[in-house]
Amino acid sequence: MSDIKILVVDDSSVTRETLESYFAEEGYSVNGVNTAEEAERLMQDQEFDLVLLDIRLPGKDGLTLTRELRSRSEVGIILVTGKQDEIDRIIGLECGADEYVCKPFNPREMLARAKNLIRRVHKQREQQKPAEETPIRQLGTWQLDMSRRVLVGRDKSVSQLTEGEFQLLTALLESEGVALTRDQLMDRIKNRTWNATDRTIDVLIGRIRRKLAEDESCPSLIITVHGVGYLLSTPSHSDTP
Repeated sequence: MSDIKILVVDDSSVTRETLESYFAEEGYSVNGVNTAEEAERLMQDQEFDLVLLDIRLPGKDGLTLTRELRSRSEVGIILVTGKQDEIDRIIGLECGADEYVCKPFNPREMLARAKNLIRRVHKQREQQKPAEETPIRQLGTWQLDMSRRVLVGRDKSVSQLTEGEFQLLTALLESEGVALTRDQLMDRIKNRTWNATDRTIDVLIGRIRRKLAEDESCPSLIITVHGVGYLLSTPSHSDTP
């Protein structure tokens, strides 16, 4: 597993060294830093598969770093924090984190989450490799490139989708015109760990809507069906600008 690289970003030397030691013993290549700025410098020269990131950092905080990483990369991100506040967890997911773990954490649980996330990252990287024929789905004024898992605008601009966003959008597309409940949507998203009170579906829907809204001419495609869930309604090609 030495080809799999993990970056630990935590200003607590105890937490950082504990995580470094634990993952190194499992055969992973691990680096540790105590600030977001140090992490950015390291990631300029190396590609990591997973970042274990504390929210509370000196200087730039973990949420800001998460948002910046997600805007340009599909690296796996697990937020590690001592705060139990549900709002922080939701904000972290909105910023693009894949998982959220509170201290004190169970090392076995952390390892299981890390392995699942690394598999998803590798799978997505493979699927984003250029293909001879690229399946395209029309979404209003956008095109969904199913091979690269990106939204392509009319001006050829590209908006990257996270694994969760892509799977959720695909699930809605497969049932276009039919309202799906949150439970149905969660069942259709593979390899994710859910909590009973998880609001991740709402977070992902919000992120997808914001990306589609980057084109002001794009109609509202994802409709909230009160008391049920969400529905995807795309206009016909003749209605699309």
